[in-house]
Amino acid sequence: MKNKPYPLKFTPPWEKNAGFGRKHKSCTRNHTKIIANPGIVMKVLRRKKIIMLLAYFLLVALTMLNLANYKWTKEPQQCNQPMQGVNFQSRSDIRYLYKAPQVKKRQLVYVLTTWRSGSSFFGELFNQNPDVFFLYEPMWHIWQKLYPGDAVSLQGAARDMLSSLYRCDFSVFQLYNSPGGKNITTLGLFGAAINKVICSSPFCTSYRKDVVGMVDEKVCRKCPPQSLQMLEEECLKYNTIVIKGVRILDVNVLAPLMEDPSLNLKVIHLVRDPRAVANSRIKSRHGLIRENLQVVRSRDPKLRRVPFVDPNHKMNKKDGSDYHSIGAMEVICEQMSRTLKTALHPPTWFKGKYMTVRYEDLVENPIKTVRNVYRFVNLSANHDIEIFAMNMTTGPNASTKPFIVSSRNATQAASAWRTVLNYQQIRQVEEYCQHAMSLLGYLRVRTAGEAKDLSRPLLTVPKI
Repeated sequence: MKNKPYPLKFTPPWEKNAGFGRKHKSCTRNHTKIIANPGIVMKVLRRKKIIMLLAYFLLVALTMLNLANYKWTKEPQQCNQPMQGVNFQSRSDIRYLYKAPQVKKRQLVYVLTTWRSGSSFFGELFNQNPDVFFLYEPMWHIWQKLYPGDAVSLQGAARDMLSSLYRCDFSVFQLYNSPGGKNITTLGLFGAAINKVICSSPFCTSYRKDVVGMVDEKVCRKCPPQSLQMLEEECLKYNTIVIKGVRILDVNVLAPLMEDPSLNLKVIHLVRDPRAVANSRIKSRHGLIRENLQVVRSRDPKLRRVPFVDPNHKMNKKDGSDYHSIGAMEVICEQMSRTLKTALHPPTWFKGKYMTVRYEDLVENPIKTVRNVYRFVNLSANHDIEIFAMNMTTGPNASTKPFIVSSRNATQAASAWRTVLNYQQIRQVEEYCQHAMSLLGYLRVRTAGEAKDLSRPLLTVPKI
């Protein structure tokens, strides 16, 4: 009888009695049923796949909606402006989270005027304001560099310079520097020695921008010259930039800038009786030799004109020197008339961005005029500015220095032309400027006696 093999039974270690008085139960699962039913496995896998696909498409959809919403609500922001904090509110609209914060737009102002119209005094009303970054005649550099170009042909270059300056880009001055010359500094700018920004902190310690008072040119000349980059950085700190110029002759030249929504440019048109302007040009003819020639070069040679002197009057050397001073008034008044026609029938880009100020109204009622001007450009006229305007127009004397701003009897100076110009000169100016004078409320004279009669007013209500 053969012996049967003894069946060996293997017991895993984890089922042995480890000496703790009990056996551990097996934790293994019985997978036999699942393996024997493959349908269950397929159902589980299909459910997982469907859930994953749904989750994926939901994630993609949310991402696309988020990106689209970001594009819809993101608005362009103005360069170089401080960002204001966003006041979050409890809103279910997620677009609120991506809305650009509201920033205060800069107020840009151009004082459009011509030589000898009281523009230096008018500019001081902004130069003295601590909240204003003021520039005095920056386009002077263009006319000097491109001399002897005529006035009209230089208009485009002047506008392009303004476009850069209103963005606080002063590198444009280097374009009109002498070849191989040193870089222009703050004191190299035309009119720098009377500019309150350049003559006060952080550029100089001689003056304080917040203290109203004229700048002494001799004192400011001793200030250290600073780089234009530093001036650019200072410019960016101001919310109001004002530029005064006499070399833009027609407001329509500024149309591209006034239409630009990123600039927010307003124009103040400072005007004066053309006969008073002509008289002042004759008085300061030696300082305006180049400018007179450049303006006269723009005259239409085909036009018939009133004779410069009376046929019975023998022309002398002085008459010859006055020829360009008065002849320039033809171009100036022609360009002024174009501006006034635009003001009478304003296009869309013009509305709400233009204001006319008569010099005669300014000197007759300085405080009222200053308040109106400041309101137009969103500034507040404080007491010091008003007192400054009053003192500058009620001085005891008429200044003998044509390019120096000083306290004077401005009302007396405004009518000085009536006793200085001869009747032939008056006739000539009135012929050139009759349309502009009619719109601005300046009455013509019919005889030499009417001109000399100071009791007869020659100012009426303007049509603009």
